[in-house]
Amino acid sequence: MGTKEAANHVLSKAQRQAVRQLLRIAPVADELGARFQAAGHELALVGGSVRDALLDRLGQDLDFTTSAHPEETKKLLAGWVDSLWDVGQKFGTIGGTKNGFQIEITTYRADSYDPTSRKPAVAYGESITDDLVRRDFTVNAMAVLLPGREFVDPHGGLADLGRRVIRTPGTPEQSFSDDPLRMMRAARFASQLGFEVAPEVVAAMTDMAGRIEIISAERVRDELTKILLSPSPRTGLTLLVDTGIAGYVLPELPALRLEIDEHHRHKDVYEHSLTVLEQAIELEPRLPGDGPDLVARLAALLHDIGKPRTRKFEAGGGVSFHHHDVVGAKLARKRLTALRYPSAVIDSVAQLIQLHLRFHGYGGGEWTDSAVRRYVRDAGDELDRLHVLTRADCTTRNRRKALALQQSYDSLEERIARLAEEEELAAIRPDLDGNQIMQILGIRPGPLVGRAYHHLLEVRLDRGVLSEDEARAELLRWWSEQPEHSS
Repeated sequence: MGTKEAANHVLSKAQRQAVRQLLRIAPVADELGARFQAAGHELALVGGSVRDALLDRLGQDLDFTTSAHPEETKKLLAGWVDSLWDVGQKFGTIGGTKNGFQIEITTYRADSYDPTSRKPAVAYGESITDDLVRRDFTVNAMAVLLPGREFVDPHGGLADLGRRVIRTPGTPEQSFSDDPLRMMRAARFASQLGFEVAPEVVAAMTDMAGRIEIISAERVRDELTKILLSPSPRTGLTLLVDTGIAGYVLPELPALRLEIDEHHRHKDVYEHSLTVLEQAIELEPRLPGDGPDLVARLAALLHDIGKPRTRKFEAGGGVSFHHHDVVGAKLARKRLTALRYPSAVIDSVAQLIQLHLRFHGYGGGEWTDSAVRRYVRDAGDELDRLHVLTRADCTTRNRRKALALQQSYDSLEERIARLAEEEELAAIRPDLDGNQIMQILGIRPGPLVGRAYHHLLEVRLDRGVLSEDEARAELLRWWSEQPEHSS
């Protein structure tokens, strides 16, 4: 089968898939189209919904565009949808739910960014043609007019879908001037769909990389998150680095491209980090919950970002990165804060980065039970993710070394499981609580109680579970050594 025949085969398959998907949503889409038509307005299924219908992956979220202005759209939906919301009205969007579908209807758009503003200047278009030419990519610039189901594709989106290529309806320079975030969206679609970004689009991304600075941190964060949670984050991240965009939104990533000297005294940290990310994704089934894990993926990608600042060439030809775990945790916290990630995500990622080297002290299993308890205590709720990160961090091509590391971590996990069964490691706490401490020592609430509690926690970590009598004896022994007691 020739190239043209193959493309035609893909297109015909896509068209059959689209028909099947459109029939599935027809009861809602056709009825909605008829309501707008009766009121003298156009309505079309548009953008990602049409693209996903052609890819046989259309979900319950449906995007429409219309000639009606938001106030008219709201009137047409009222009484028909099961619920209605207008939080996006100032951007021309009205939403609602109907028979399990989530619907968003946006007035024909012709908006763009002012060169000095972080927000788009919203303007309404006059026709479906106006709307589609302002869309980001040709595969998102297709529409189906309703209720007649007329397919509208003025920019060859169907052909690009068949070729699996990302192009812009007009020039990429104009598209990225309208909204610079589209440069990151190109990388995101490459990661999500496995499409290739057209050379002229890559060239424009490279030339205009600095324009991404006009975009708010929140919008940048959302696109970065979508790339990380996609099936192939490496594709999008590599594109961001190669075009220079990452230098503005996540500069710690391209900074990992350390020079590798002629004697290859250290590995390529950038490639290593991408590989660790991919291996962490493969290990995600080990984590509780379903689907991609943002914290685990961020930690895997950023775990070595402290290396550029800590690299030192040692006498004798070695290279060291002392304390890159501590430095990396601080850098990650600073960057993720700047990107407006939630504090819980920031705390978890920083904790994982700071702990990612701890396992390497385990060696051949020499850790005492006390050391294992402290490892679990310090990991806390992130223990499962720490297991994944530590295993993913092994990228050596030496099969014997890789197997030894795997067996060593297997041994550690087995010991954690055994101790957890014996001692309830997930809830490590002293064998006496604060009330018992105050009662035994005859003291009131205050710093002394906290110090006593901390001492008993250290004893618990060192010696494991104590009986109440043993814990009481240990508390009294400690108390007899305190200056407060002797005075």
